[in-house]
Amino acid sequence: MSAPVQPPEARGKAGAPGTEHPEAAGYRAGRTLPLRVEAMRQLRRRRTLLMGGVLTALPFILIIAFAIGGTPDGEDGGGRGGNRINLMDVATESAANFAATSLFVSAGFLLVIPVALFCGDTVASEASWSSLRYLLAAPVPRTRLLWSKLVVALGFSLAAMVLLPVVALAAGTAAYGWGPLKLPTGGALAAGDTVPRLALVVAFIFVSQLVTAGLAFWLSTKTDAPLGAVGGAVFLTIVGNVLDAVTALGSWRDFLPAHWQFAWADALQPELEWGGMIKGASISLTYALILFALAFRGFSRKDIVS
Repeated sequence: MSAPVQPPEARGKAGAPGTEHPEAAGYRAGRTLPLRVEAMRQLRRRRTLLMGGVLTALPFILIIAFAIGGTPDGEDGGGRGGNRINLMDVATESAANFAATSLFVSAGFLLVIPVALFCGDTVASEASWSSLRYLLAAPVPRTRLLWSKLVVALGFSLAAMVLLPVVALAAGTAAYGWGPLKLPTGGALAAGDTVPRLALVVAFIFVSQLVTAGLAFWLSTKTDAPLGAVGGAVFLTIVGNVLDAVTALGSWRDFLPAHWQFAWADALQPELEWGGMIKGASISLTYALILFALAFRGFSRKDIVS
């Protein structure tokens, strides 16, 4: 007896568009590549553990630096009057001040690295290992694969941003004690209000970094080189910061995500101001959604050969 002839839609390469949805008894696309499995795969990777170690060590490095250099006395404050905030002058006043300072010194660059790493390495690394086509042949639908990897990557990025202030609060409490968050402009936030305000700061930083996440994820679907995707996202983020420093651009800078990256300072004022954070979040979400859409659209049409 001759073998049954496969229908045309079932033939072709596993990695070719349109062949990732075979009809089989018991097959459920939503059950492929569960988030738990993808999360455990990413958690065990060396770069995840290394990034967690760096973010955990940073508060202790700052404490040692303050101990060696002495308590900030604000002598440099007058020379930096052009900055919106100067939390360094009050960094050692309390654990809350120390946590806010840790976020301040990290938000511009250090926290960009884990976002670019987790989102840029996720798909490109599978291609570099030549395992991407085998995942699709499992069969994992392309949309499902990207969705699982994106959710896990964003989850790890958020965890990195939460880890830093949590460790800073614990280390700062041991080093400087618990107390109100004293503002460099005068006044203070009650100790009971500091944790919700810091949580709001972390939430805004995460939203503002979605642009970097979108860039890294889109580049990850375009290249087989993980470092290319990660480095490209970091480079473009730095370019955005440089353009924001060009005052000749005037109001055009309002459309740059980097222009609003420190709008979270409004959350550390006695009267909470939402204006800057809403504008910054809107700009970041718009760019991020466009980049994520480009990643899904391009990957759905890409011929996977690696």
